[in-house]
Amino acid sequence: MKKKSLVLFLFLSLFQLHLCFAQQFNVLVYTSPDRWHDRTIPTAITELNKLAEKHFFQIIWGQVDGSGNTTNVFTDEFLSTIDVVVFLHSRAYDLSLEQKESFKKYIRGGGGFVGIHAASANKEQEPWFQQLIGRVFTLHPEVQTAVLQVTDKTHPATMHLPNHWVWTDEMYSFGKALTNNQKVLLNVDEKTYDPDKTWGDDRVTAMGVNHPIAWYQEFEGGRSFYTALGHMPESFKDPTFLAHIYGGIYWAATGLGITE
Repeated sequence: MKKKSLVLFLFLSLFQLHLCFAQQFNVLVYTSPDRWHDRTIPTAITELNKLAEKHFFQIIWGQVDGSGNTTNVFTDEFLSTIDVVVFLHSRAYDLSLEQKESFKKYIRGGGGFVGIHAASANKEQEPWFQQLIGRVFTLHPEVQTAVLQVTDKTHPATMHLPNHWVWTDEMYSFGKALTNNQKVLLNVDEKTYDPDKTWGDDRVTAMGVNHPIAWYQEFEGGRSFYTALGHMPESFKDPTFLAHIYGGIYWAATGLGITE
């Protein structure tokens, strides 16, 4: 009896070990201190870990700590083990020149990238990082509910969505497209919210009929997906939103999932 129990224990241990090494792909989630989203990031990390368990991929969390020290994950060696890098409300401001070069090499070698919400707030970054996202954030009104129009349902980030999706968030506005091959996935219908509701000042956030809020592109040999959604912690508890995020991660990691 003891022998059978030992055999069963060894079998289960080997099976669990197999699971650890047989996951679909590796995802680096990179965060940095951000006073606008410090409340959101812990919830997002918790829910992304659950998403990883559900969809059988591995998450590694890299971050900038309170002293400004960046986890040493932006190296040639480490990035060679990663399939997609997610900038969760973070930019590349805290990366050293050497780390930035390793990241560029990673993208140019076919790596995947996902930017979530504040990743586009990069006015002070060098043009390469702005082009990797595709556009630069300009302004946003107060948090409001709006209707998002799905402009492309062939991508795994949107194929599960209805043609019109009612969503509450900060509706970012952007400057012009910085690359030529962006494919817009979601557009905000400005008739369904007030783009000029900006704390009583005279700022205007309207972009007009074409107001993209999520898109993807091939970029210098790699793949880049960006969504402006996800400002609030509650967003990351919403299954529909998480499916949107996972579709972007899945495509950026593998290049698969787009239907005709």
